[in-house]
Amino acid sequence: MTEWIYNGIVFTGPSDQKTMGFVYLIIHLPTNRKYVGKKLFWFKKSKQVKGKIKKFLAESDWREYWSSSDELQQLVKEKGAEEFSREILHLCTNKGTLNYLEAREQFDRRVLEKPDEYINGQIQVRVHHSHVKLMQNENRKE
Repeated sequence: MTEWIYNGIVFTGPSDQKTMGFVYLIIHLPTNRKYVGKKLFWFKKSKQVKGKIKKFLAESDWREYWSSSDELQQLVKEKGAEEFSREILHLCTNKGTLNYLEAREQFDRRVLEKPDEYINGQIQVRVHHSHVKLMQNENRKE
């Protein structure tokens, strides 16, 4: 399994559940074809405890994740995970920022205009201006 890399080191997981997800770049090393996407670390799960429904966050399959792209998944299956690198570009504390940063990376890289360089076949996003404000506020805290 190819590890996720963040800031040049192997990423073992978020430090707490406040980090909702990440924007990533997967590269097929022999061809240099890339894919930009996003993934959540957590999903909401319900469990019945003593007659009451308790909701909690459970870890997603992010460690084994290879994108929602059928083309990329098939490539990994055919070529093997060792032919790929997986890099985390951004860690995000909310879904709005996650959606915005994924779309920004895809548009900045012009993924749809470069089908020989990028595997991405579409860009889907719904972002509100408040998501950008949230992101700006988070950056000020750092």
